[in-house]
Amino acid sequence: MRLLLVEDDRLLSHSLIRQLEKSGFSVDTAHTAKEATALGEQEDYRVSILDLGLPDGNGLDVLKKWRANRVSFPVLILTARDDWHDKVNGLKAGADDYLAKPFQTEELIARLNAIVRRSEGRVHSLVKAGRFELDENRQSLKLEGGAEHPLTGTEFRLLRCLMSRPGQVFSKEQLMEQLYSLNDNPSENVIEAYIRRLRKLVGPKTISTRRGQGYLFNDVV
Repeated sequence: MRLLLVEDDRLLSHSLIRQLEKSGFSVDTAHTAKEATALGEQEDYRVSILDLGLPDGNGLDVLKKWRANRVSFPVLILTARDDWHDKVNGLKAGADDYLAKPFQTEELIARLNAIVRRSEGRVHSLVKAGRFELDENRQSLKLEGGAEHPLTGTEFRLLRCLMSRPGQVFSKEQLMEQLYSLNDNPSENVIEAYIRRLRKLVGPKTISTRRGQGYLFNDVV
């Protein structure tokens, strides 16, 4: 799941990236309001963490610009501990949730998953498609018959992308965008390798290939 982290504290940013990637997120970072505004409008993100205190402007203005330009991905804002004004103004501007600094990373990730679920119309941490269930909390796939298989971070991100929109064709380029950050430079062949690994779990026909177009999750109960 592709995430935009807007945070000017580079030490905090680096620490969060490690934890977010372990939890199945592909993270791009912005350290200024200018960078954040541009990335949010140009790239395809599923969710964003937005610090309001940026060196060249207020994160609240970034959020307002996003919403004015119909950038609709969910946003969690980071605020000072007791600044209720920021919380209220952020929610009014279009934020989906907030968290006060300092915070526990586990709570941040739980809140991120919750606002993504709400944006997808889900109420629990399971992504269901056909006979299969993907558990976001455990980062595992429940197979037909009840067996549970742990997934690597990349396997989880790829399968989550496909299962969250069953029947939709994703090109290699779209999958690469959801799996890797802008700083990564993997070969497109890596998608084929992971598709082969996932097909061993769910069956070769469950993840179909549309020649010249891409891949889709197409499990029929």
